[in-house]
Amino acid sequence: MAFAGAPAFAQNEPPKAPPEPKAETKPEAKPMPKTNPRVKLETTLGNIVVELDAAKAPISTENFLQYVRDKFFDGTIFHRVIPTFMIQGGGYLPSMDEKKDGLRPAIKNEWQNGLKNVRGTIAMARTSLPDSATAQFYINVKDNPNLDQPSPAGGNAAYTVFGTVVEGMDVVDKIKDTETKLDPKYASGGKVVPVTPIIINAAKLLGEEAKPAGK
Repeated sequence: MAFAGAPAFAQNEPPKAPPEPKAETKPEAKPMPKTNPRVKLETTLGNIVVELDAAKAPISTENFLQYVRDKFFDGTIFHRVIPTFMIQGGGYLPSMDEKKDGLRPAIKNEWQNGLKNVRGTIAMARTSLPDSATAQFYINVKDNPNLDQPSPAGGNAAYTVFGTVVEGMDVVDKIKDTETKLDPKYASGGKVVPVTPIIINAAKLLGEEAKPAGK
């Protein structure tokens, strides 16, 4: 999909129906943290710490935290880099194959939570369907007010911001300035794939959220 006057922005595949969760494997709902949780993304270019807004974006926050707990992001890459727009990751492996093992059902869009797509915020990537976000996320490298505006092409919805980079914005800038190429496995995205894969080696919960239950 594309926004008027903005680069194409989505997960670049036709929307698919989310898989039916198996009742026996469905995780128990976890209570939302009392404070805004922080997650450290340890990348091959340095560490990025994001603080998530559990009050304004509870669904997106819990979704992201569950992927972190499941270690889904470990070994994935920033696969889409546009230096005048954003950096996107969380869904592809260094081979540029989409990671599907461990992918969870899509979540509800929370774009009306009051949080804006400004430089340094983290938000959910999705297809043209409003409620289609799964694991992929992006970090804005500039203010992108167009992503706060609903459009018919996006199901009359905008993009959900759910946190902010609190440490490592210099690393985000390193990623945005990396050399990119056209990749045959991601041809529809244009010349946006980093020449040298930028890997998320680990995504880790910090503070209270990182403590085992009962501790």
